[in-house]
Amino acid sequence: MSVQLVSILILLAVFLIATVLPVHMGALALVAVFVAAYFVYGAEEYADTVFGFFPGSLFVVLVGVTYLFAIAKNNGTVDWLVHAAVKASGGKLVAIPWAMFAVTGALTAIGGVVPAVVAIIAPVGMSFARRYQINPVLMGLFIINGATAGGFSPLSIFGVITNTVVADNNLPGSPLFLWGASIVINILLSIVVFFLFGGRKLLGGERVDMTDDRDDDFVAATVAGDATEDTGEDIPGGSRARSTAVGSTGTGGAALSGGRVTEPGRGQPGHHHSAADDRADQQALQTTALATEDVPDPVTTLDRDRSLTLIGLVILVVGSLLPLDLDIGLMAITVGVVLSVVAPRGAKGAVGQIAWPTVLLICGIVTYVGFMQDQDTPGWLGDNVAALGVPLIAALLICYIGGVVSAFASTTGILGALIPLAVPFLQGDNAVGAIGLITALALSSSIVDSSPFSTSGALVVANATEAERDKVFRHLTIWGFSMVAIIPPVTWLILIVPGWL
Repeated sequence: MSVQLVSILILLAVFLIATVLPVHMGALALVAVFVAAYFVYGAEEYADTVFGFFPGSLFVVLVGVTYLFAIAKNNGTVDWLVHAAVKASGGKLVAIPWAMFAVTGALTAIGGVVPAVVAIIAPVGMSFARRYQINPVLMGLFIINGATAGGFSPLSIFGVITNTVVADNNLPGSPLFLWGASIVINILLSIVVFFLFGGRKLLGGERVDMTDDRDDDFVAATVAGDATEDTGEDIPGGSRARSTAVGSTGTGGAALSGGRVTEPGRGQPGHHHSAADDRADQQALQTTALATEDVPDPVTTLDRDRSLTLIGLVILVVGSLLPLDLDIGLMAITVGVVLSVVAPRGAKGAVGQIAWPTVLLICGIVTYVGFMQDQDTPGWLGDNVAALGVPLIAALLICYIGGVVSAFASTTGILGALIPLAVPFLQGDNAVGAIGLITALALSSSIVDSSPFSTSGALVVANATEAERDKVFRHLTIWGFSMVAIIPPVTWLILIVPGWL
């Protein structure tokens, strides 16, 4: 059995084990590359070789953008954006789901990790859904779609991973086309969701009283994690650690109304601990790192620190889009450090809130993929595919692999692994279009995050009430696996087959 085939089988085993067991995929990938490299390179050379595969520049980007996002969350900029989006709806009931879509898209676009942003916004959005009788499935899918729409910006984790792999393999790429395609397809899917899950009844022009103190109190308490239980453990910066599942309200996904818990919390009599809760806990903790800080009052205005943060984010966006050849990671860390100096209060605990599990996940997978590339596994795979003479079918197959695996596992891990394996299909005389295949693969792997077996979907299920949870789980399962079946062939037909990209 060839080394190339063994390396592919090991990668599949990493995905399978991390999906069915509570083992971190990134840590598992580092163990895999350690074992494989030892036997390939020998006892004396394996360590230096493996460390040469570690993605240092990608590490800086991941740390930089999530560090800056943590500062924005700490000083209330994120809360202000949520409040501004809801206020911008003008109190129209029909606009609230779109406001949630917009704010999650904006937060992931500036560097928020997709599951982390869903974890922050899902309790708020699902609460609005309960208060104003909006279908919780509709609200949950709008939040997930919004996060995915922003997830492929040049500053976001998905976008950084995809664009870095493309650049490292000297492939033609278009970061703005990738991001634009993600926005367009998620808006179209949200329109379908709107009419499929009860959006018609919101079109009557009914208005919401946005001055209701209970709503503002709820938003402040939920976004700040105010309903969580204090464990008494200190985290860096003086914040207090909270014993809460990421993405829940700390009451096991219980509903909150006017600041009151309407359902027993975990460990309390009458609480039912569902499989959805377990899934949300395990998956979210694999891919996000969130700490909470007490923000007792609603954030409805821009103070000096929040204004400076917004200016810093604008500078980062402009600097990344203009042809200045500036490194996004170094820019993000620079903006974060400047904010730490001029507005130190918001920087407390920010380092502890960097998405370290995500950093480990991506760096572990990419390190293993580096080993595979060193062994020419993509070339070996490409030769076998070329022998079949069907590169278009191979492109469709890899899109389906991305969709199926991502529905159960980490999208970030899938993107880091499958794009390098797709490189052989993008080279040679019969190659398919690089931009088209990469965009199709990215969309096929990310849109299925609505599955309740994926992190974002699990977080939405966990934040539904006990009475709603079974229905939300069932509908997200149907919708998620519909996306697995539909999105790969649709993106394949539009982006790959015509050969225009």
